[in-house]
Amino acid sequence: MIRFLRGLVGIVVILAAWQLGSFTGLFPQDYIPPPTTVIPRMFELFGPTFNANDTSSTSSHFIDDLVATMLTWLLALLIAIGIAVPLGLILGSIPSVRMATRVIIEFLRPIPSVAIIPLIIVMLGSGVETKITLAVYAAVWPILFNTIYALDEIDPLLLDTARSFGLGKARTMFTVGLPHAAPFIFTGVRLASAVILIVVISVEYLAGGVIGIGKFTLDWASGSGRQDVILAVTILAGVIGYLLDGGFLKLQRVLFKWNTVEAGK
Repeated sequence: MIRFLRGLVGIVVILAAWQLGSFTGLFPQDYIPPPTTVIPRMFELFGPTFNANDTSSTSSHFIDDLVATMLTWLLALLIAIGIAVPLGLILGSIPSVRMATRVIIEFLRPIPSVAIIPLIIVMLGSGVETKITLAVYAAVWPILFNTIYALDEIDPLLLDTARSFGLGKARTMFTVGLPHAAPFIFTGVRLASAVILIVVISVEYLAGGVIGIGKFTLDWASGSGRQDVILAVTILAGVIGYLLDGGFLKLQRVLFKWNTVEAGK
């Protein structure tokens, strides 16, 4: 409760400073409208009173964009988990494979996903496949390295005990390695969730496409130039990211109560 109140006070202070800056002219209202304009506009995006370019229309277009972005986020997250977790288990448990692939992994990891947008567009076009591919590429790394790190931290005594009971490598991995790594993997999923949301919206904005929050923002930026709508969508994206992270954190604390270090993050 105390943490919530502190966060609420911080938000109020920021909004008050923003409003004061607009009132005094420190923030030009043509470029940075005051929160008293932006926040109502954020709610109007979902209501029947929202007007696009001062013409009569509903917000169904924005809702469609929002749903498209979130479906892309979910699909990319599931694909990233499906790739990174098995790969991390293999690399973390078989040193020879890890050493053989170390160079290529360390070469690919620093490359930002936005830097390969032109290449992916040439290969896949500017559709949903591009968004998913780039989001998966960016999200694989935190899950992968958290999985590898977790396996490196397994107590050797646990592995020796499993071998003494005659368990093979595969069974040891699923009965000892995976349960030990689960909290670390989930932390990687939390981090990947935020990365995916950022990448999906960025690609929608930079690479165009047909639908999505980024495309919606691009249309308003290049059309009417309504900064209040653009800022409203930006704040809404931040709220979505905050709620997703908070949801994953609460779920993590429920699933891994026994792991106080990871559950407390």
